[in-house]
Amino acid sequence: MVKLYDSGVYLLGGKTLVPEAEATPELRAAREEARKGTIAYGILQAHNVSGDPASLKIKFDAITSHDLTYVGIIQTARASGLDKFPLPYVLTCCHNSLCAVGGTINEDDHLFGLTACKKYGGIYLPPHMGVIHQYMRETMAGGGRMILGSDSHTRYGALGTMAVGEGGGELVKQILEQTWDAAYPEVICVYLDGKPNPGIGPQDIAIAIVSAVFKNGYVKNKVMEFVGPGVSSMSTDYRNGIDVMTTETTCLSSIWRTDEDTKAYLTEHGRAGDFKQLDPAETAYYDGCVYIDLSTVHSMIALPFHPSNGFEIRELNANLDDILHGVEKDVQKLIKRPELHLNLWEKVHDGALWADQGTIAGCAGGTYTNIMEAAYLLDGKSTGTDEFALGVYPSSQAVMLDLLRKGALEKLIAAGATIRTAFCGPCFGAGDTPAHGGLSIRHTTRNFPNREGSKPGNGQLSSVALMDARSIAATAANGGRITAADEVGYEYDCPEYHYDPTAYEHRVYQGFGKGDLNETLVCGPNIKDWPELPALNEHMLLKVCAYITDPVTTTDELIPSGETGSFRSNPMGLAEFTLSRRVPEYVGRAKAVMADEKARKAGSCPAEVEAALNEVRTIPGCEGVKDEQVDLSSTIYAVKPGDGSAREQAASCQRVLLGGANIVKEYATKRYRSNLINWGMVPFVIDGEPDFTDGDYIFVPNIRAALDGDMKNIPAYVLGENAKQLTLSIAPLTDEEKEIIRCGSLINFNRKRKG
Repeated sequence: MVKLYDSGVYLLGGKTLVPEAEATPELRAAREEARKGTIAYGILQAHNVSGDPASLKIKFDAITSHDLTYVGIIQTARASGLDKFPLPYVLTCCHNSLCAVGGTINEDDHLFGLTACKKYGGIYLPPHMGVIHQYMRETMAGGGRMILGSDSHTRYGALGTMAVGEGGGELVKQILEQTWDAAYPEVICVYLDGKPNPGIGPQDIAIAIVSAVFKNGYVKNKVMEFVGPGVSSMSTDYRNGIDVMTTETTCLSSIWRTDEDTKAYLTEHGRAGDFKQLDPAETAYYDGCVYIDLSTVHSMIALPFHPSNGFEIRELNANLDDILHGVEKDVQKLIKRPELHLNLWEKVHDGALWADQGTIAGCAGGTYTNIMEAAYLLDGKSTGTDEFALGVYPSSQAVMLDLLRKGALEKLIAAGATIRTAFCGPCFGAGDTPAHGGLSIRHTTRNFPNREGSKPGNGQLSSVALMDARSIAATAANGGRITAADEVGYEYDCPEYHYDPTAYEHRVYQGFGKGDLNETLVCGPNIKDWPELPALNEHMLLKVCAYITDPVTTTDELIPSGETGSFRSNPMGLAEFTLSRRVPEYVGRAKAVMADEKARKAGSCPAEVEAALNEVRTIPGCEGVKDEQVDLSSTIYAVKPGDGSAREQAASCQRVLLGGANIVKEYATKRYRSNLINWGMVPFVIDGEPDFTDGDYIFVPNIRAALDGDMKNIPAYVLGENAKQLTLSIAPLTDEEKEIIRCGSLINFNRKRKG
């Protein structure tokens, strides 16, 4: 079904794969030139202003944020000297759009967004009009472009756009006409062959890919380039559904070869001029290859709690006992609450697994072709009058309008489904939260822990399995019995989509290039400025406030998603939730460090801190360290933090609680590490097992000087009866990133630059 090559490959003529080991001497001799033959190389270098192909400094064509992130981004940019949006900046209201939690807070954020667009020249998409990525597909993505978004699922590769999801600090840099900096990435060929069988949807293919490449890190921080004849076997709308899920592989970005269907999609959206034919060169070299015969992909299900936990539905149904008990054991290790159990086996009766809820929504599930085919499968049928319920969220008003005109919504409603407006809530735990113990099947992007809205800390636990809209519809027609759409036996030819932008023309504020600094920026009472953050001192004294040994720590665990939405514009209010689902004691510990440092700076050093400083001066070479040369801050240890969302708050919440560093074995994603850097935190890496634990003090001497070195062997000391040395390192940083850390944050860095 999916094959991974264990070496680089050459692609000849866009169709013939030659593994590096089988290449001719002539072909091998041309490898470095052939690297330039990828689609990704051409787009990246066209946007690279560094003059060095190996060290990218990218200026994007457009940026985008939703209402969980844009207030903080604009506040950061304002603190850094914002006077206009110099490139198209789209602000969407698709995450906090319900305006139902926290009093006036959410709509206050929306009013802030609208007035910011008036003041600085932005594009504002009001609540319920469209989810962020569907609107960008419809109006902004085009051939050869690059778009940066503050949402991890910023992916428009199927339209010929290389898109990247990053934390807000990287968008601030674009607003301030700075650059996104990265080493030139490896590019992985995703070779598609054959065509999908009836009943197979984009989520089936996506789950198959993610399951094959996530755990082994095959495409981590690399570009996935989709080529091969199988690309043209799918419509562009269908390709979009696969493309958006590439985020779950931890790749950096994605790009697809384009064809006549891509051109037709853009033409239908009134943007024929945005089409660009994109193909690899006659000879292109890739650093690896994922080969997929689309005809071998069966209906898939990703069981809790990750999109990579994929199984063929037919395999699941044939091995329910072994597979479900295995998942239950894995979940128990993850939630670490012996009194709380996810018992999926309770959902098995009459020889099958039964779901309590189905949801088709968002940038992955709520697309036109997905919902049209779901409506076809449910036409004349019933979802049943028992517990199972189906909710459908079209991804934009434009999509909803054509679904309405074609009768698809009528069929779904008649079958018992409920139709909602465009909303991302089901993707992050703020919509369609199932009952305790419930199993929800969803065509959305993620099924991480608590993404369905449960709170294990309160004794509440439910779960999500990802499936394609087609299998969800087939399951709904069976009253919740998990059913594979490719086993139903049907053929469906989806009618062509007709895009009508009238709703946008009547509602979306188009302000790019029209900013007026005389406009008033409306800030509700919950919208707060960032607190002052200290610059890096000569030496660091860190107290470990969280020690996490899980194989991976997601951004949802670092800062929860659903219940925190109302506080995303209030840095200290949001910080109260930091690590609340994983280390509830963290906030109290971090606040105690803040209090200790405040007292020390005021001349009343707590005894424990004073004892640590006195021990520092017993370390050879540190005898002359003065108190004023040392700053106390908190740190966390985690094995592999940062998988999942791009949200910068996973880092900024630690920082506003006086976090000074992370110590890890590796970072799950570039974007989380970038977030730490932009908030002035040192991204340490440790080799081997750490010789410290919760509550320990770690002293890092001469940290400012260490940033000027190779950063490979940075001495540090675990304080106690006898200081124990450990060795830390920092992966390469640009000169600008080093200076951001020295300044204590991107805000401080930009203030310094402006004098």
